[in-house]
Amino acid sequence: MSPFQPFRAPYAPPDEKIARKLLANAADNAEAEARISATATRLIEAVRAKSGGLGGIEDFLREYSLSTKEGLALMVLAEALLRVPDAATSDALIEDKLAAGDWTNRETRSDALLVSASAWALGITARIVQPGETPDTILEQVTKRLGMPAVRAATKRAMRLLGSHFVMGETIEAALRRTEPEYRYSFDMLGEGARTAADAERYYASYADAIEKIGRSAKGTLPALPGISVKLSALHPRYEAVSRERVMIELVPKIVKLAERAKAHQLNFTIDAEEADRLELSLDVIAAVAASPTLAEWDGFGLAVQAYQKRAPEVVRWIIGLAQGLGRRFMVRLVKGAYWDSEIKRAQERGLADFPVFSRKPMTDLCYEACARELLAARPHIFPQFATHNALTVAEVLEHAGNREGFEFQRLHGMGEALYDALLGGDPQLACRVYAPVGGHRDLLAYLVRRLLENGANSSFVSAVTDPNVPVAELIERPEQALKSGIRHPHIRLSADIYAPQRRNSAGVEFGDAAALAALTEKSAATPNRRWAAGETRTPRKIRSPIDGAVIGEVREASPADCTAAIDRAARAFPAWNARTIDARAAMLERTADAIEASRDLLVLLQLEGGKTLDDAVAEIREAVDFCRYYAAEARTSLTPQTLPGPTGETNVLRHRGRGVFLCISPWNFPLAIFLGQVSAALVAGNTVIAKPAEQTPLIAAEALRLLHAAGVPADVVQLVAGDGAVGASLVADRRVAGVAFTGSTEIAWKINRTLAAKNGPIVPLIAETGGINAMIVDSTALPEQVTDDVVTSAFRSAGQRCSALRLLCLQADIADHMLTMIEGATAELKLGDPRDASTHIGPVIDADARDHLARKIAAGRLRFRHPGKGVAGGTYVAPAILEIDTASDLTEEVFGPVLHVVRYRAGDLPRVIDAIAATGYGLTLGVHSRIAATAEKIAARLPHGNVYVNRNMIGAVVGTQPFGGSGLSGTGPKAGGPAYLHRFALEQTVTTNTTAAGGNASLLAEADE
Repeated sequence: MSPFQPFRAPYAPPDEKIARKLLANAADNAEAEARISATATRLIEAVRAKSGGLGGIEDFLREYSLSTKEGLALMVLAEALLRVPDAATSDALIEDKLAAGDWTNRETRSDALLVSASAWALGITARIVQPGETPDTILEQVTKRLGMPAVRAATKRAMRLLGSHFVMGETIEAALRRTEPEYRYSFDMLGEGARTAADAERYYASYADAIEKIGRSAKGTLPALPGISVKLSALHPRYEAVSRERVMIELVPKIVKLAERAKAHQLNFTIDAEEADRLELSLDVIAAVAASPTLAEWDGFGLAVQAYQKRAPEVVRWIIGLAQGLGRRFMVRLVKGAYWDSEIKRAQERGLADFPVFSRKPMTDLCYEACARELLAARPHIFPQFATHNALTVAEVLEHAGNREGFEFQRLHGMGEALYDALLGGDPQLACRVYAPVGGHRDLLAYLVRRLLENGANSSFVSAVTDPNVPVAELIERPEQALKSGIRHPHIRLSADIYAPQRRNSAGVEFGDAAALAALTEKSAATPNRRWAAGETRTPRKIRSPIDGAVIGEVREASPADCTAAIDRAARAFPAWNARTIDARAAMLERTADAIEASRDLLVLLQLEGGKTLDDAVAEIREAVDFCRYYAAEARTSLTPQTLPGPTGETNVLRHRGRGVFLCISPWNFPLAIFLGQVSAALVAGNTVIAKPAEQTPLIAAEALRLLHAAGVPADVVQLVAGDGAVGASLVADRRVAGVAFTGSTEIAWKINRTLAAKNGPIVPLIAETGGINAMIVDSTALPEQVTDDVVTSAFRSAGQRCSALRLLCLQADIADHMLTMIEGATAELKLGDPRDASTHIGPVIDADARDHLARKIAAGRLRFRHPGKGVAGGTYVAPAILEIDTASDLTEEVFGPVLHVVRYRAGDLPRVIDAIAATGYGLTLGVHSRIAATAEKIAARLPHGNVYVNRNMIGAVVGTQPFGGSGLSGTGPKAGGPAYLHRFALEQTVTTNTTAAGGNASLLAEADE
């Protein structure tokens, strides 16, 4: 194969297909099986013989299972405490986490190390815990004796102690001093991925400095063949598939320069693995770097391969082919994988057909073994490096290797010491490399927690081998035997099935899958050779795209007579539509959902008319599909007749029926999802519908209605009436309108409410969803990188034009400067431009009026940061801005666009901040970033916001999972996409029948005879 052939393989193939292939080649002969079992058993017994002295991390795992609330509480404390700068928040975090556990009922062994419960969590002294003592009793005693400041300081010392067991050194010099002659080392300058250009430069300088210092040490006392591991996402602030062109231009030369330095010092240079959606991008970068002429004839270049990824065998074959094509030897570090739960969750959230990783660990083990065989067979073109803490995996590698040359084992610093001491002591020809994290404990403990959770889960070998209750036979069970109980995890559903049996989940697209992204962009670019139209084309109004002002269609706006005629038709159609069965109406919505998923025009229109980026357009199509299927499923269960309890001799049945003609007024910011959500709910409840879309986006609405009609909904049952606010007002005022569903501004909702109240006739419902001064509160326990991601996404995705978008960021003053620097740097890396380009992060605002209004708001504020917005010509673009205000109460109105207001608060002033947010009267979305559970709960309990998001972004509510809607000035409820929504569109009727009137209750008489 060509050494430059890009890696491409099915992103998430079915487990069953892979299992058949792997199982067919997995079996060893009886003699080999016996040798493997004997070797694994010997190693396990050696590990267990060191019970009580395995080392800090493994002792902790033995003491506290991470599946318990105590173990998790200690992990969160470790993850957050060292980055908290202020005393009050530190104290609150310590108290919160210690209160989370049932410490009194635990059995604390007297032989546990300092890292055991009390001494690790409290860090008071290095003394042995006495029988009967527990962390809560020690905390109470020590606090009385020393005071909380001393407890706080001691606890922080304990966190650093834990860090020292896992982190090789806070500096590369310190790490080099801790090396041991029997091991090789690969140093990893760990940290989170870069969010800013400054982060990327800092990490680059750290790697370059480490290479120089390792290289100088290698000439002295450092063990042979030292190396460094490099994380690509730490060296580029937008390391993502859609930014591939930029990554290849900007990142590849940096990696080449680092590799050249490593080559000059004869160091090993390994590129670490990333998440599944970055795999193809990573291999593109690796191929480009490896092909550099300056790195020719160098055997120190390598990469990590994750066996839990289904594409691992294809990656192994690809890298073997690349090595052969370049006439080089590559190191390949085979690992099992570090982000399994995140990969499963991400695939479900993105609506993928399957997972990119295996759902059962035995499948990962089987894949690891298959990859190991291929790597060993590819020597000398490949130098395999087997990273594992599993004795059975070690035994399998030894059996398949045949000799002791041309490969090595690897372990994490602080883990696997007993296993590899036993292995190397009995076979000195073997080599083991320590993967050694380097960096400040404050920065690395978050990484430590992830690794502990990964290696300390109940299903892991590390956890099981320290438990004497787990039989050795269970630990040496071969994966092919374990898989006889099933290839897939029985309790982990594919994305399509997470709402089964009620409905099928909407299908999504993985942008990290080059084939899927290419198909989507081709679909997006394939604009049909026609102009769209909404309504008849008599005296049309032209519709222009916010992207570049080009005319994309035309709309006929309704006159007062048109409004009256539409309502006439809808009123006449109501009895027949209401008489249809719920199942028949629901089936039409389901057919509509299928048609939306297959539509090409809707994707194109969402971009051209709505200015949506490609990922936002896909997300909105999915939401529209979910609304149709969700309301269809809900109608079948909640709107069907229900028999109610009552006395013997009568029946009581609760029935639901449509109200009549329902008016649905939808906004331009979600011109498909909200439009169809309102309409589908009204239809399935038995109403006929007048659909009035926003005047900016009638073409999307017209296409959606076309699909509804094609699915069987009669033309008079749902009608499009286009126009401006005057058209909407005319429709609202008609006496025959039996209800209004509205999403838009609070001011328009007030007008609708007054109009409805002034009519003489039935009092009809108003279902309103309006805006909000949506706030996010961030305290000093929050992880800066996570906050940055969530703030940038919440404030600036969709150009800030979501009802749920973040408007007010409240930062604890102790961390505000650092946090804002990172947020601003990350915002500066966003690409503003044509949303049809997959690499664009921010498209235009909806029209020139919105653009000009936002320009005035930004000019009137205290500007802290403005995105450079370079290279954007034409269209209605607004570069993101961050404005500072003095207090939360200074923001009195919603600014609908990519404008974020920031306020600082002191820890003791949090109650005032909460009161100020409550005083705005809005209650739509609220974000909280804190590792203190009591803080998050306190904020959520005090504020009436309809959607509260803790330690995540604030946008993208999922139908049926996060029902959306607010209170106060933010809406009336019930929440869209929730179980109460349909009932507001329906009338209730109870039919009571006296069954004794016709001569008695036959069933009761029959029972009496018995």
